[in-house]
Amino acid sequence: MSPAAPSAGSTRPVRFVHRGQIAEVDGPSPTTTVLQWLREHARCTGTKEGCAEGDCGACTVIVAEPAPAGSVAAGSAGSGSAVVDGLLLRTVNACIQFLPTLDGRALLTVEDLRGIAGGHLHPAQQALVQCHGSQCGFCTPGFAMSLACAYEHHAAAGTQPTRPELADALAGNLCRCTGYRPILDAGQQMFELPPARLDTAALKAQLEKLAADPPLTYAAANPAVAGADGQPRIDRFHAPRSLDQLALLRAALPKARLLAGSTDIGLWVTKQFRDLGEIIDLTHVAELKHIGEQGGSLWIGAGASLEDAWAAICRQAPGLKELWLRFASPPIRHAGTLGGNLANGSPIGDGPPALMALDAVLVLRHGGSRRELPLREFYLDYMKNQLAEGEFLEAVRVPLAQPQHVRGYKVSKRYDSDISAVCGAFALSLDQGQVSEARLAFGGLAAVVKRSALAEAAIVGQPWTEATVRAGMAALAQEFKPLSDMRSTAGYRLRVAQNLLQRLWLETREQSPLPAPQTTVWDAARALAP
Repeated sequence: MSPAAPSAGSTRPVRFVHRGQIAEVDGPSPTTTVLQWLREHARCTGTKEGCAEGDCGACTVIVAEPAPAGSVAAGSAGSGSAVVDGLLLRTVNACIQFLPTLDGRALLTVEDLRGIAGGHLHPAQQALVQCHGSQCGFCTPGFAMSLACAYEHHAAAGTQPTRPELADALAGNLCRCTGYRPILDAGQQMFELPPARLDTAALKAQLEKLAADPPLTYAAANPAVAGADGQPRIDRFHAPRSLDQLALLRAALPKARLLAGSTDIGLWVTKQFRDLGEIIDLTHVAELKHIGEQGGSLWIGAGASLEDAWAAICRQAPGLKELWLRFASPPIRHAGTLGGNLANGSPIGDGPPALMALDAVLVLRHGGSRRELPLREFYLDYMKNQLAEGEFLEAVRVPLAQPQHVRGYKVSKRYDSDISAVCGAFALSLDQGQVSEARLAFGGLAAVVKRSALAEAAIVGQPWTEATVRAGMAALAQEFKPLSDMRSTAGYRLRVAQNLLQRLWLETREQSPLPAPQTTVWDAARALAP
């Protein structure tokens, strides 16, 4: 018998670990952000608000929870993620995370660092002082938290990060006055100071107590919206813990807002002041986070974090690694999910082009029934897709057998943590110098992410030569009519897309293909390093 969905009447407070104690919170609206609660309710003002959209990193905190059995930190070596003594530690942006998502987890902020270090400055903090890594200091708490997470990761592994790895870990922390050199210096120097490690035993004991709580249904008054009786409306936040519970709840509440990582929906509240109504949170549905091989495919649960999902994808398609590292920042990739990125339907999202090039298939669920749909058929129009009422995305299937050449390219105004002007992802097979298979997917060229049928037709069956590439470039101009906006002009977008196709040829041509140090920033930097 399938477990019943949580009852709408059985509500309880949000419970999580904060400042070494189990905090119990009841009363704030379900869309109160972690940052708002810290500063306005807990009076912990070390965590700062810079942008309220998860872009600057001033609000960076660490969230800890039990790690899945046998897991290791799935991200890159400097990704701000750590598995330490059975605990998964990850940096996230407090400004866009809703408070109830902390239920059953632990929140670590800059106020906790001195306690971890026995009353002294944490090595990350002390190194920032010694390396003069702070001027105005506004961004420093966020940097300290990202460095502290990297410290735990490498201390547990017995390693030390390289400067490029530290740069990746700090990609979500922006500094406007100090400059990054002394901060990177601090990231290396902190390992030379007396060690200070998190007390994982005490934290695990507290999290075990929280695990005994029933699934969360949290209810609180929304003072901004009046109910039918003229009183503030009562909003509910549901957090099912199993896939069956989620399916039942979604079928019963088809109008409720599904919340995965809050990296997009959080901005609906902080920037657009939208009313979300009833919320179903996917954070605690373990089955949605499963990643593994199944029937010739890589199965990625829709609730798997972007960091974990991209790590698995790049093990199958290493040519997408740079796109992974430039996909938002580590705190965003830790909170955001692959399923959310695909279901969002943004025409400039970086996930859909890569998954479309890999010929991914979506597993959709409604109640007890499932259906599968190729990703290339999922998007109907701008922000419209084929999800039926009460249906949700359960998983993504990526065929393990892929063409010999897979590449992903992103062009944006800023190298790290920026939205694409154009994103191109390509999968190409060659047979005796001829193109036998090609999947060319683009974001930023139309109202939806889509494959270029005309360009694919222009190159498949043809010799992989510059003339063939020129034919494909011409086909792109026939198929796409991009728009101009604040990020790019239409003409620039089309030219970039054509140039990316030419870059694919330059990297994969039979005669003198360009090596990585000639095409990627970090490979070029590594080639120049002593």
